[in-house]
Amino acid sequence: MKNFSIQQLAAFAAAILALGFSSTIGFIYHNWYYFGVTFLTTGVASYLLIRYIFEIFVNRKIKLIYKLIYQTKATKREETYFKYILPKKELDEVGDEVVQWAEQRSAEIEQLKTNENYRKEFLQNLSHEIKTPIFAIQGYVDTLLDGALENPETAVRFLKNASKNVDRMVNLVKDLDEIAKLEMGEQPLNQEVFFIQDIIKEVFDALSIKAAKQNITCSFKKGSEGQTSVFADKEKIRQVLNNLVVNASKYGKQDGSIVASVYKTDEDHVLIEISDDGIGIAEEHLPRIFERFYRTDKGRSRDAGGAGIGLAICKHIIEAHGQTIHVRSKLEIGTTIGFTLATNA
Repeated sequence: MKNFSIQQLAAFAAAILALGFSSTIGFIYHNWYYFGVTFLTTGVASYLLIRYIFEIFVNRKIKLIYKLIYQTKATKREETYFKYILPKKELDEVGDEVVQWAEQRSAEIEQLKTNENYRKEFLQNLSHEIKTPIFAIQGYVDTLLDGALENPETAVRFLKNASKNVDRMVNLVKDLDEIAKLEMGEQPLNQEVFFIQDIIKEVFDALSIKAAKQNITCSFKKGSEGQTSVFADKEKIRQVLNNLVVNASKYGKQDGSIVASVYKTDEDHVLIEISDDGIGIAEEHLPRIFERFYRTDKGRSRDAGGAGIGLAICKHIIEAHGQTIHVRSKLEIGTTIGFTLATNA
């Protein structure tokens, strides 16, 4: 009975009442005709009455439930539609919708908790990134004011160090401003057709001195050397490639290699990957490496320089193109970061 609909429950209750009442009439008059007529009339009347009472009661309860789970207020026209035109929902349908609503609310609460943790972590990291150069600048200035200005050699060295920290703050603010504009769609994309291998070669050449310090070689994977055209913002894609190659050389191993691969996934898309054979990234960090300021190893990352915001910029640039970016990595094996681009407008 627990799976009965309102109609079935009303019919069951009416049948019991009609059977009991008609049996009494039949026993009193010893007439099967009276029994049949009484059973039929009592059954129909009881069914209609019980169904009406059940529907009024259940529909009021359902209406109350929907008032609790839905926050939008219906207009007079909508209320008339819901009351007289829209078919009444079965209890099973209502139950399913309430369960779905509860699951959705639970997922929203978990998402809010996760977002709150990210927000706290972001503010903490942002505070640290700004505080470090400010305190350094303050230290150099205070030392100069306390008498270091009398020593020209020390004064020049302190001013140079203070200038480096100012540049660090300026670059941080520029990066944050660029991400904010990308998120809000305020940076238009100047898309054009160009050969992606040409940009990769230019980035390799520009960073060759940095890579040479660790004797890291930069090359194309066999079969990727040819010319593959893409349709994108040339300068922003250059920035993405520059960030990826800088990271690859920063965390690459001595005498290691950085390899660029270009694949045509279909007629409309190209996959570009930058791979290194460096220290790699632990699996638990992979889902979060494109977050602003997120570091897999805070101490080691700061020693290597940077604010931990380069990959976040890469992600926003690629997504602004309507494309995707991904990462594959394993500790002590290396890291591959790839992204897709369109081949035509």
